[in-house]
Amino acid sequence: MRLQGKAVLITGAARRVGRVIALALGQRGARVAIHYNTSKAHADRVANDLRDSYGRDSLTVKADLADPKQISRMVDQVAKRFGGIDVLINNASIYEKTPFEDATVADWDAHMDINARAPFLLAQAVAPHMREAGEGKIINIADWAGHRPYEDWTPYCVSKAALLALNSALARELAPQIQVNAVMPGPVLPPEDATPRYRKNVIAATPLAKFGTPEDVAKAVLFLIESGDFMTGAQIAVDGGRLIA
Repeated sequence: MRLQGKAVLITGAARRVGRVIALALGQRGARVAIHYNTSKAHADRVANDLRDSYGRDSLTVKADLADPKQISRMVDQVAKRFGGIDVLINNASIYEKTPFEDATVADWDAHMDINARAPFLLAQAVAPHMREAGEGKIINIADWAGHRPYEDWTPYCVSKAALLALNSALARELAPQIQVNAVMPGPVLPPEDATPRYRKNVIAATPLAKFGTPEDVAKAVLFLIESGDFMTGAQIAVDGGRLIA
């Protein structure tokens, strides 16, 4: 699929990895809908960057992905503005530390609602537009920890495992018109409060002995959109080798 002129909806695109993906796709000619929930100022800044740097039509859309009605309204808004939706990137995610003894029902529900249920509802909402166009791409930003969960983050890791299962299920359900693939980032962007010790420990646990970058994730997304036309149900690890460590 050539990105020039295509309509792309990216969830969680106002900041961090989502922002980098949005700018990379805009640079390739896509019209980008930037979803946010609370980061309006950041979303507006991404939209302005897309217009000022690349002359791309862009749109910011607010939605709480825990609310199915807001998901539906957002998809309708984007499809109306762009005349359809060609690419969906499920990037928005909750990533919260929840030690086993302290994890609550609310922790479980929050992670599963945003990280697994919302991507399903979004796929359900965009699929008719993609089928009408005869093609479409859905890319799920998962995590290598969906295969190898780590301590104190069980609800998060399980929700990402659910997203990987959903990736496979959607690939079956939506073929042949729509391709569904996943990118599994590893340490590409440390938490904003990361300590030097945290960084040192992550590097020591990563076979390539370094952090990656959000641009590494964006390159994998671009590959799946522009070059992965005979791929569906795939899971691409962009993790410096963490999955095999």
